Amino acid sequence: MSNDKSTQLALIITKFEDELLEVWLSGLMTRMIRRDKNAEAELRQQATRFLPLLVQALERGATIDIEGAAWDDTRHMLAEISQARVRQGFSSIETASFIFALKEPLFAHLRTALADDPVRMVEETAVTSALFDRLGLFTIEVYQKAREQVILRQQQELLELSTPVVQLWEGVLALPLIGTLDSARTQVVMENLLQKIVDTGASIAIIDITGVPTVDTLVAQHLLKTIAAARLMGADCIISGIRPQIAQTIVHLGVNLEDVVTKATLADAFVVALKRTGSTITHPHNAR
Repeated sequence: MSNDKSTQLALIITKFEDELLEVWLSGLMTRMIRRDKNAEAELRQQATRFLPLLVQALERGATIDIEGAAWDDTRHMLAEISQARVRQGFSSIETASFIFALKEPLFAHLRTALADDPVRMVEETAVTSALFDRLGLFTIEVYQKAREQVILRQQQELLELSTPVVQLWEGVLALPLIGTLDSARTQVVMENLLQKIVDTGASIAIIDITGVPTVDTLVAQHLLKTIAAARLMGADCIISGIRPQIAQTIVHLGVNLEDVVTKATLADAFVVALKRTGSTITHPHNAR
C-alpha cells in the first residue's frame, strides 16, 4: 500500500465516517448470534474507537504489513476485543467479522470515489481487501491463542478438582483417584498431596485407586514416584482399591510394591492407618 493509497483510504473513512459507522454496525448486528442492548452498545463503542485508529495508522503511511509500528495502537485494540470475546463466549468467526464486515462499505465508497479511474479503483480495492484480510486473520490468531490459554487453565482446574486430598482423621490423609493417571496428572497429584502433608503434618496418606480403570507400567511408576515423594516429606502411603485384576496385572508387570502396604478397600486401609497412628474409634454400641 503506497502512501497515496493509504491517504486516499484515510480520506474516505474520515469524510464518510458517520455513514460508514452505521452501515458497518448494521452488518455486524446481522452477524451477531446473541443480541442484546449491552452487546450492541459495546459493539458501537468499539467500532467508534476503531475507525480513528485505522485512519491514524493509514495517515502515518502504514503498509499492509500490520506488524509495523504504525499499526501498534490498532493491533492493541483488536487484541483487546478478541481476548474479551473469548471470555464472552463468542466464536472466532464472530470475532473476525468485526473487521470483515467493514470491507464492503469501504469498497462501495472506493468505487464511488474512483469511478473515473477504474484501474486505480481495482488497485485500491485489492490492496484494501488484503489489508483487511490481514487484520481479520490477526483477530483470529489472537482469539485462538487466548482460547488455548482458557482451555489450558480449565484443564488445570479440572485436574485440581479431580485429585482432592481429604483429611480423614488426625494425621491421616486420603487421595481418591478416579480415571487415568498420566504424567501431567501425577504431577498435580504429587503437588496436592505433598502440600496437604505440609499443611496438616499427616504421617499417613491413603492412595485409593478404586476408580482407576487399569494399571499399566507407567501408572505403577507414577504411583511409586508419588509414594517416594510422600516418604521424603515424612508420610507413609497405603494403597487401597487393589482389585484382583489389578493385583494380577501388578504381579505380571513385575512392579515391586513389597514395601508398600496395599489393601482391597479404603475402609481396610483406614483401619491400618488408625492403628499406625495409635488412634481408636469407639463403636456407638460400646459407648453406652
